[in-house]
Order: sequence, then C-alpha cells, then structure tokens
Amino acid sequence: MDRSGVLAGIVCRELEPALWPQLETLFGKNGACGGCWCQWWRIAGVEHWKDVKGEVAHFRLCRQVQEGHAHGVLAYDGDRAVGWCSFEPRSSFPRLDRSPSFKGTATEGVWFVGCFFVERAWRRRGVADLLLEESLKLMEREGARIVEACPKDTHDKAQPDAFVYTGTCAMFEHYGFSAAEGPKSSIAVMRTRLAAR
Repeated sequence: MDRSGVLAGIVCRELEPALWPQLETLFGKNGACGGCWCQWWRIAGVEHWKDVKGEVAHFRLCRQVQEGHAHGVLAYDGDRAVGWCSFEPRSSFPRLDRSPSFKGTATEGVWFVGCFFVERAWRRRGVADLLLEESLKLMEREGARIVEACPKDTHDKAQPDAFVYTGTCAMFEHYGFSAAEGPKSSIAVMRTRLAAR
C-alpha cells in the first residue's frame, strides 16, 4: 500500500477499551449503518435483528469493547477516528454458521473480517485498504491461519456505500484473497492463508 499523499497522516491503532469514545463518536447516532454497531454477524439464531439493532446493539458493542471481546482497528487523522475495520475468530459470529456458504468448513484458526466503516470525507481514498492491511497483521499475531470475508463484487457495477460495508472484492484480491470453493449461497466468500501471503 502506498501511504504517501492523502494517507501520509493516517495512523492505525488497535482497538482497546480506552478508544471506545472515539469509536462511538465515529459511528454516530446511527451506529455506523442502520443501528448495527458491529452486531450483525453476532446475532444468535434465537434473536431477531429488529430487536437488537439500535440501543441494544450499542450497549453490546460497548460491553464487548470494555471486556476485551471485540477486535478491530481504528484509523486516525490526528486525534479523530475516521475509519474502522472489525475482525474476529469466525466462531464468534453465529450468523455465519447458519449460512450454507460455511456449512462443513473448519473454524479452528479461521478469522473473519466483519465490516468497515469510513467517515464520508475519507471514503475512496485508501483508508479501508490500510485498515485491512493492519488487520491482517493483527490477526496473524493472534494465531490466525486463514482469514475469510464476504466482500461485494464491484468490478462491473459500483454500489452505494451502505452496500459495501464488508469491503470490495478488488480490495481483498489485492491482499491475496481469492474466491473460496464450497457451497454457494447469497454470501460469496473470499479466503486467504496467511502463511502463503
């Protein structure tokens, strides 16, 4: 990643409890997107999203951060957080277990890139790429052998920002991800082996 130019002043920091106020400010009253607060992938089968999004999700993320149960990277322009990437061991995301795309696939040593959120003024300037690069380093440090993601394919058609919260296929391809073989569903999976990068 070329960090010259507009990204020269951007610094990435691993999430820790002390950074919760900056993450909360970045997400704003809408919880990044539609009251999600990075809980979409964490929903258990007995729950309904309409009952979780908003304040319940807000409370859960705050608790997860304070208890050290949330992983992520924040991008800073000076003292202000302008971007975010979340990642977890895949076993932390119950929703994925219910998708045909992941049926029968191993979870040991497998991590998952959940989402990105970048402040509007900083979008399409390489912040998400930088966040992914830093996230991969941290996941490798944590013992991840395989990293998976469900980015959107924008090769033929651009999509609204709200639809690409999981990143784009082109961005993940740049970091060595390729389409995963296995059961097909509405969720397209990309995967990389960190040892092979």
